[in-house]
Amino acid sequence: MSSNLGKLPIYKVKMFIDSLTGQTIEMAKKGLDSATLRHNVISNNVANVNTPGFKKQSVIFEDALKENKISAKRLNPKHIPFSYEKSKNSGRIITENDTIYRNDGNNVDLDKEMEDLAKNAIYYNSIATRLARKFSLLKLVAQGGR
Repeated sequence: MSSNLGKLPIYKVKMFIDSLTGQTIEMAKKGLDSATLRHNVISNNVANVNTPGFKKQSVIFEDALKENKISAKRLNPKHIPFSYEKSKNSGRIITENDTIYRNDGNNVDLDKEMEDLAKNAIYYNSIATRLARKFSLLKLVAQGGR
């Protein structure tokens, strides 16, 4: 089986690739960006575990999720209507001032930070693996199934 992509105009090749990828690549990018932000914040907390008066920081995405709205075409009047709008907001970094674990005012719990770092690494790796599989599929299609 030979690939016909080389015979198509570039705009049609782009449309074909876009139809294969859909929103996957864009959503994976956002997921990797959020995992990177969370990794940086957690790493900063770990680096300052012995800094007197340091206050732990966290990344929250709940605000961005609340702003998202979903919409879909109703094929039947009996279907339940709903809508969706993408939020431009990403995660927000907050400083947790309401807890103190030590006499020096520091509130970083190293065990909790290491747990969060491990969870975030698993999340990041799962997205990266999914994205790699998507690109492998695109490569296979571009090579005509060979």
